[in-house]
Amino acid sequence: MSSSLPPLTPDGFREAASAFASDLSNTPLPDLFGATDGKAVGTKVEALFKEYLQARFDLEVGNAANGLDFPSIDTDLKVTSLRQPQSSCPFKSATQKIYGLGYNLLVIVYVKRDNQKERAAYLDIKHVVYIDKSRTGDFTLTKLIRDVVEQSMSAAVGKDAAVEDLAALLEDKNLPLDDVSRRQLAERLLDETPEQGVLTISNALQWRLQYSRAISTAVAGSAVPKVVDLRA
Repeated sequence: MSSSLPPLTPDGFREAASAFASDLSNTPLPDLFGATDGKAVGTKVEALFKEYLQARFDLEVGNAANGLDFPSIDTDLKVTSLRQPQSSCPFKSATQKIYGLGYNLLVIVYVKRDNQKERAAYLDIKHVVYIDKSRTGDFTLTKLIRDVVEQSMSAAVGKDAAVEDLAALLEDKNLPLDDVSRRQLAERLLDETPEQGVLTISNALQWRLQYSRAISTAVAGSAVPKVVDLRA
């Protein structure tokens, strides 16, 4: 039997995320009272948001086993504290740090407070940042790459020299690549210059994503519509 609910679209998702954040800020959460584990908060918010969407849209939700939280719109959900806005992310390839993770991000940023009288926690949702997948690269690395490419074009530097500069940059930034792969990626960067990323991505067995730059970019409105704060 087909669902009577409308399908989830990117626009509908963003509108729902904004409305959900407003509702959540006023919702007492007794089971999070006294909790200091950010993972517990994140798990709770993710479950509530998925329930919220499933009541309004016909959609498939994912889980840790199959990758993205919302595969139908190519989007993953991250929930993080404003005090330390970061999370981990599966490592797939070194190019994710340059060309992005390969999917969109919705980052819900909260400040938790406990109401002693009610014995319940409240989450003040400060930001709901939507980041288009094209902007999920590392801020510093993409900026440096774009600078090298721009300089090579304006100064009419030969392609070989530009490739050498880019390869040296990739080596200096310790991207997990061998010499051949590094050279191939450097050549690709001249033809496919990445968009300016807004994340800070630390090298590790899992990427470590930090969102402070993304939050400030969204608040400033300098990358609309690719990076927006849906709470604004």
